[in-house]
Amino acid sequence: MKGDLGERILALAQELGALQYGSFTLSSGQESGYYFDGRLLTLHPEGAHLVSQAILPLVLESGAVAVGGPTLGADPIIGALVYASQVQGRPLRGFLVRGAAKDHGTGRLIEGPLEPGSPVAVLDDVCSTGGSLFHAIAAAEGHGCRVVKVLAILDRRQGGGEELRGRGYDFTPLLTAGPDGSVGVA
Repeated sequence: MKGDLGERILALAQELGALQYGSFTLSSGQESGYYFDGRLLTLHPEGAHLVSQAILPLVLESGAVAVGGPTLGADPIIGALVYASQVQGRPLRGFLVRGAAKDHGTGRLIEGPLEPGSPVAVLDDVCSTGGSLFHAIAAAEGHGCRVVKVLAILDRRQGGGEELRGRGYDFTPLLTAGPDGSVGVA
């Protein structure tokens, strides 16, 4: 990622309160010296633009024709990417992966125009243990797609990124947590 773009994403995350330092209990129950709420960044006009500009080249270079991830954290990123890809004349399709298949209607786990056999990129706002990303990957692969890229805005370095790479996935974060709990550009 270009240095200036990454630095601006980090600065904007701090300005918007998407990245806060202090004492926080995470959904996993673990304690953390910082908290990242990616939606505060990606639902902001400049944040959506910056994140899509950082991620779009990586997705296009991977050969993916669709981009998706777990709902709710990935939703605004996917929307921004689909729009930005159309503006650049290299349109991507988007898809959202539910936490569980619907128990009514079509019973879908995946929403959106995803064609079986497609090379896809899977992304989320944060990667901690990788659980949400692995769920979305399994859904895409279960649909017959090939995952060619995995991305996150922030890798908390809690094992998820390493596990993704260990399983052979090409994982790239925009920001990473340091051993001291600081967050910097990847």
